Amino acid sequence: ILTASILLPALLGGLITWSWMGALAGLFWGGLIRIALVHHVTWSINSICHVFGSRPFNNRDLSSNVAWLAIPSFGESWHSLHHADPTLARHGVLKGQLDMSARAIAIMESMKLVTDVRWPKPARIAKKLKDPAMRRRVRGYVEPSSTD
Repeated sequence: ILTASILLPALLGGLITWSWMGALAGLFWGGLIRIALVHHVTWSINSICHVFGSRPFNNRDLSSNVAWLAIPSFGESWHSLHHADPTLARHGVLKGQLDMSARAIAIMESMKLVTDVRWPKPARIAKKLKDPAMRRRVRGYVEPSSTD
């Protein structure tokens, strides 16, 4: 797979431009640089998201949410919930949090490519928040009715 992910961009670059320079450009930009960027974003989640950012969920560590990493990491930078409840398929559970990984998992689930996906339950997520006032920001959360 690694060989194909490096050679395919080179092949495409060569075929599109009909030149060796196009093949080298495809290898460099579509292969090597792309892989390096993916690795740097992945490693950034495990370093930046343990030092900087907001910590809305109760955790035993310093994991945090870093909004500016959400797009390049496909939503993995909503790291605080990942440590509060690590088996969930969605990390961006608060309104306004973009989580493209969860969207991809949902699409694969609808196509029956993945099964037994563990989606967050709003009431459970609300209990894990440090500030109870933030419950209204949890997607799908409904305040329990009080019966007096």
